[in-house]
Amino acid sequence: MELVLALGIGILVASGVWLLLRPRTFQVILGLSMLSYAVNLFIYAMGRLAVDAPPLVGSGPPDPALYDDPLPQALVLTAIVISFAMTALLLVVLLASRGLTGTDHVDGEDGE
Repeated sequence: MELVLALGIGILVASGVWLLLRPRTFQVILGLSMLSYAVNLFIYAMGRLAVDAPPLVGSGPPDPALYDDPLPQALVLTAIVISFAMTALLLVVLLASRGLTGTDHVDGEDGE
């Protein structure tokens, strides 16, 4: 399970960096989204991968080794909301830039 998660994070980071280096603005936005997904998976994995671990503490003295850590889950939820707002802002800037310049290239020149 850990190997699959590590490979998934690595592929998302590599794809995100490759898309960030592209000249089109929409590809840059997709690259930033992929990088944020990779960081979210990494933060979530930092909270320990546990299968069939109960999320709530029952009666009696709790054993911390048996329960999931809720902090990484809260951090990922916050990061999802922030990345959604950032993506919406970048799309508005993309539409405004395209309306002013007539192209979606980052440098303003046609690269074709």
